[in-house]
Amino acid sequence: MLEPPDLHETAISACLGAAYGLSIAEIVFLPLGADPDTAVYRAVASDGRVYFLKLRRGHFPEASVSIPYWLAQSGMRQLIAPIAARATGALSAPLAPFTAILYPFISGESGWDVALSPRQWAEFGASLRQLHAAAPPPALLATVPHETYTPAWRQLLAAFLQQAAGQPFADPVAAEFARLLVAQQRTIRQLIARAEQLAGMLRRQPPDLCLCHGDIHAGNLLIDPAGQLYLVDWDTLVLAPKEHDLMYIGAGIGGIWNSDAEAAQFYAGYGPAAISPAALAYYRYERIVQDIAVSCQQLLASAAGGDDRPVVLRQIAGQFAPGNVVAVAIATDQRAFGQADSVS
Repeated sequence: MLEPPDLHETAISACLGAAYGLSIAEIVFLPLGADPDTAVYRAVASDGRVYFLKLRRGHFPEASVSIPYWLAQSGMRQLIAPIAARATGALSAPLAPFTAILYPFISGESGWDVALSPRQWAEFGASLRQLHAAAPPPALLATVPHETYTPAWRQLLAAFLQQAAGQPFADPVAAEFARLLVAQQRTIRQLIARAEQLAGMLRRQPPDLCLCHGDIHAGNLLIDPAGQLYLVDWDTLVLAPKEHDLMYIGAGIGGIWNSDAEAAQFYAGYGPAAISPAALAYYRYERIVQDIAVSCQQLLASAAGGDDRPVVLRQIAGQFAPGNVVAVAIATDQRAFGQADSVS
């Protein structure tokens, strides 16, 4: 969220006081990320301690805090565990219409802004291997959603393509976005069709499932000034094939993480891995489909978002640039299945 929500700072301070026993001296909104349902703040307590506050609107997956907390307790150090509320012991607190999650504040830069060193790539690989091998207690694991290869995003995007081609939009950002969809509709429809084909293959011969972060792109890595690496933002945690996470290495999201050298450094830490070509191609296609569908919801089905709207438009337009995610997904499919003519 790039603009602060309609939520007074006194309400935030009261929540942190009641749930965590904190006296708050300063609350600073941080314009980070394009998710319109997530707002983040830097909160300074009267004793000088600094916290990172995340507010999540709408559905709140309990596993997004309980699993990282368990992982931290089990010795995984490449994450920032949520702080338990003093009043209840819970890992979140209600702050209508949001859920509040409090963390220690770690200064640093994201993977968008810092190129990982070979050591950091290997550490990243080792941390994902540790996550994929983790075995939480059954009761905790039962709270994590399972991969179903649902067609929901593919169907939604197909419907938005029809809307973009047949409906005028008064909002200039929406109108420009609709023109982009129309110009790229052949490619988008083929992306949808190929993702559906691969989903069918995976349903018939499902790979093994493991704990996956689910959205481990460069923006969800935090590197502190000492070079320590953290995996952040666990809202998309899922039981899925390991390729759900591994697809990001070499996927070209944001025009980075697309070199063979980086992949080799990552796998030096991750270790040997038998990769399913169908799963890798599916997740690269499906990520694009979901990104575009979510952006349609934000830009075509709503006028809300303010400064977030042009950011979303630029991000989706960039996906069709040479070397970005569409080109990489197609190349992945071609290498695995020879699908040279299925998507172009």
